[in-house]
Amino acid sequence: MKLYELTIHELRRLLAQGETTAAEVTASIYERIKKLEPKVAAYLSLSEEIAMEEARGWDKRGFGDKTKPLAGVPLAVKDVICTMGIRTSCGSNILANFVPPYDATVTLKLKQAGGILLGKTNMDEFAMGSSNENSAFGPTRNPWNLKYIPGGSSGGSAAAVAADECIAALGSDTGGSIRQPASHCGVVGFKPTYGRVSRYGLVAFASSLDQIGPISKDVTDAALLLQVIAGYDERDSTSVPKEVPDYTESLVQGLKGITFGIPREYFVEGLEPEVEKAVREAIKTLEELGGKAIEVSLPHTEYGVAAYYIIAPAEASSNLARYDGVKYGHRDREGKTLLEMYRRSRSEGFGAEVKRRIMLGTYVLSAGYYDAYYKKALQVRTLIREDFLEVFKKCQVLVAPVAPSAAFSLGSKVDDPLQMYLSDVFTLPASLAGIPGISVPCGFTSEGLPIGLQILAPHFEEGLALQVAYNLEQNTDFHRRRPPL
Repeated sequence: MKLYELTIHELRRLLAQGETTAAEVTASIYERIKKLEPKVAAYLSLSEEIAMEEARGWDKRGFGDKTKPLAGVPLAVKDVICTMGIRTSCGSNILANFVPPYDATVTLKLKQAGGILLGKTNMDEFAMGSSNENSAFGPTRNPWNLKYIPGGSSGGSAAAVAADECIAALGSDTGGSIRQPASHCGVVGFKPTYGRVSRYGLVAFASSLDQIGPISKDVTDAALLLQVIAGYDERDSTSVPKEVPDYTESLVQGLKGITFGIPREYFVEGLEPEVEKAVREAIKTLEELGGKAIEVSLPHTEYGVAAYYIIAPAEASSNLARYDGVKYGHRDREGKTLLEMYRRSRSEGFGAEVKRRIMLGTYVLSAGYYDAYYKKALQVRTLIREDFLEVFKKCQVLVAPVAPSAAFSLGSKVDDPLQMYLSDVFTLPASLAGIPGISVPCGFTSEGLPIGLQILAPHFEEGLALQVAYNLEQNTDFHRRRPPL
């Protein structure tokens, strides 16, 4: 096995045994990045000098400190998460030259655990998109087929993990932006419970939905990364002061006593036959491992897309109002008046999808429409949340597809926003409810494109989702396959 192909837990073992060095691993990944980036375009910024210096520092200090579980591990971070001294562009021209003066809480936690930051990954502008085609700096391509999208908005992180251009990565999930690209790229992606991981230093899209989580090569790595980044943070008012369990204790064989619900609303017209077949096969595997499957209903699922595309743009229009060309970010130099400078700066800095969502959000928050749209969407969100609370009285977890299809070809939906939005139909409800969800590889299409299984658990029951995902992974080999790059 090549050094860049290692998982976190495999690399940590080799480092502890002295069989490799952090500098060797980091150098091998940068060689891989230089070779593949012209094809994949997973990164927007690299920090090679700093990373190599840190790697050599860890080699001198050694790897015996158990309080540093990521010591010497090269990681990537989505470009929506602040990194002190390293550009954070959010995939947007308006922040093309923004270098944060501070670290996000998760960035700080990675560093404190010994992680080495390789660079910042490509993404849909301000995390608004499902294909990574909305990046101002060009799309990322799916490592399994370079003519296809990697998913979005954390497409760069998912593609970097799948292509072995990092050991693991962080993404963010507002309506499916970790789970969907993880599914399309054949890797593991975990959205924790809203409030489990600090959002301090995550550039806001929709503040009541955004959540940071791990994207990794296997479930064990997802548990290890989540362990590092989870926990209360007084700098984030939405962070929940709840004790963080040892997630690795959930990685046990067997599912005896676990009932998983199969929501009938997730197996509907529009679900590709190959995706349904792979998901049904995964369900059969889980039953063979001792789990019990029952059919359940989440009756308000059909309203999830409509509610999300009112709530998220409304919050986005408010959050993105700060980009006015005054304090930081792109500033137009031609405007003769303050208003003209605002208008020109924002027109030049934002891409088409971001403008579309700002306008949608401003409209639904405007006088005369607030009650008809925004207030109604919040009421629907409550009903969706109550659906999940009710169904979790009958089962411990839910098992469903991540997306209606495998990855689609680049450019095929870019001119049809509604079709693009519908690709998130199975991930949005969990985001609206704030529950944790994981995508784990469960198959491939006849064209060789990955398919993911989505496992949803009650609030703060990340361990349950990890246990089910781990059992599926240990009894299949999909996570071991590599793209033909």
